[in-house]
Amino acid sequence: MGMSVIISAADAEDTEQILKLQYLGYQAEAELYGDWAIEPLTQSLESLRAELAEQHVLVARLGDEVVGAVRGHLDDEGVGRIGRLVVHPRMQRHGLGGRLLDALERRLAEDGRPLTSYRLFTGHRSLGNLRLYARQGYQQTSVEQVSERLSFVHLEKSAVEPLAATA
Repeated sequence: MGMSVIISAADAEDTEQILKLQYLGYQAEAELYGDWAIEPLTQSLESLRAELAEQHVLVARLGDEVVGAVRGHLDDEGVGRIGRLVVHPRMQRHGLGGRLLDALERRLAEDGRPLTSYRLFTGHRSLGNLRLYARQGYQQTSVEQVSERLSFVHLEKSAVEPLAATA
């Protein structure tokens, strides 16, 4: 019988595993853009520890192994800022990224402050990411050219539940 993947809040003991997963998971992105100096690959352990203290960070665990992670925070304008969604390559295309995103959206909604929307971004060539975000209800709001090789596609999703249709 196989183990189930459990999603929970990250703790300080997860920092090294998250950093290693991030390094592994973002290799494909670096190759796609021909840039191995992207922030997820160069982030320090100290910087990640600071993010764990300042943001909501969720991990997906398979037994003792961290196989997915995502982080985010609620800004002063009521926007849930989501970043660094990463799933271990062997666990991709099984719905884990969507589960992590859903869990973080719920966590941000429970923050206790007004929440208007969720925002995130990905690279313009990251078609798998763009498909995932579209399935999760995100819509493109803008494209920001970062360099000759890279543009960020900014996406947003309303946090306000639509009212049910009445008969």
